[in-house]
Amino acid sequence: MKDIIAYRIKNARILKGLTLQNLADELHVSKQMISKYEKGMSLPNSQSIIKLAKLLDQKADYFFRAFKIDVGHVNFRKKSKFSIKKQKSLKEQIKINLENYLWIEDLLSIDYSFKNVINNFKVSNVREVEKVILQLRKKWDIGNDPIYNIIQLLEDKEIKVIELFDVDDKFDGLAAFVNDKYPVIVVNGNFPVERKRFTLLHELGHLLLKIKDSIDSRQEETLCNQFASEFLLPRKFLFNEFGGKRGHITLPELISIQEKYGISIPAIIYRLVDAKIIAKEKHASFYKKINFDPNLKELVNKSRFKTPEHSNRYQQLVYRALAQENITMSKASSLLNIDLNSIMDNGLLI
Repeated sequence: MKDIIAYRIKNARILKGLTLQNLADELHVSKQMISKYEKGMSLPNSQSIIKLAKLLDQKADYFFRAFKIDVGHVNFRKKSKFSIKKQKSLKEQIKINLENYLWIEDLLSIDYSFKNVINNFKVSNVREVEKVILQLRKKWDIGNDPIYNIIQLLEDKEIKVIELFDVDDKFDGLAAFVNDKYPVIVVNGNFPVERKRFTLLHELGHLLLKIKDSIDSRQEETLCNQFASEFLLPRKFLFNEFGGKRGHITLPELISIQEKYGISIPAIIYRLVDAKIIAKEKHASFYKKINFDPNLKELVNKSRFKTPEHSNRYQQLVYRALAQENITMSKASSLLNIDLNSIMDNGLLI
């Protein structure tokens, strides 16, 4: 039990972004005592556990959970100002969410066997990515239609999706295999829908694409961007929608494609340039024009795609476990991180 509590105290402290000294000051104990807690050399008493829970924004039962996961290698997209401290905190937040997710599945005896259906295709350039997307659409039986709900599609294909809302816009997304078995995509839930869809598919690229060894990390990011773009709006669709080579494209045309395929207008422009439907210099002139005109920029960047794009599967599993009396209302409150009254208000209907 000491090892479990030690592990949880350290994780919760990192999640909160506190140093050993910060936590010691808050608890009015020495830094050495906190270090002993985290190394399992000393066990905090019940009163200290209650104080720790309050200070670290956790339910008391969190410190006794034995279920742990190995996140393994992650592809962590971040902007340059996203500090190491924030990265560590975010990873702990993600671990807690994943532990809860996998714990409730284990409790309900839910077991999935994910299979990467494009595992045999190695890519090193954008054209190979396009071919892989055609194979993936075929094997996933997507067909040629626009994809209405990316999150639902991913969850139907046994990929866990977790949205985080208590994060800033410096975090985009993250992809990982948990316990070398479960594919997971984490995304910033605050994003506009088009950006969220693109991010989900970029991270899907990190999960599924087999990148040739000669490709560096920067090139890999480019290939994953291409994967997302091609998945949302395949090249052959572009020619169906816009015809052949064009000198100009109107805003109403772009808005129509945005509303149909759930891809942002800047991403559509990029696709048109990449497909040589419009000249390369149009890309630079497009940004020059919208950066000069704030009203036009706001109009171009407006979110228009109508789709839920929210994951509620984990919540459904928790309420299912509650209905089957696998867990108590108090445990459901802890797992969903909402107060007990809200759980009771959503109580059993039948």
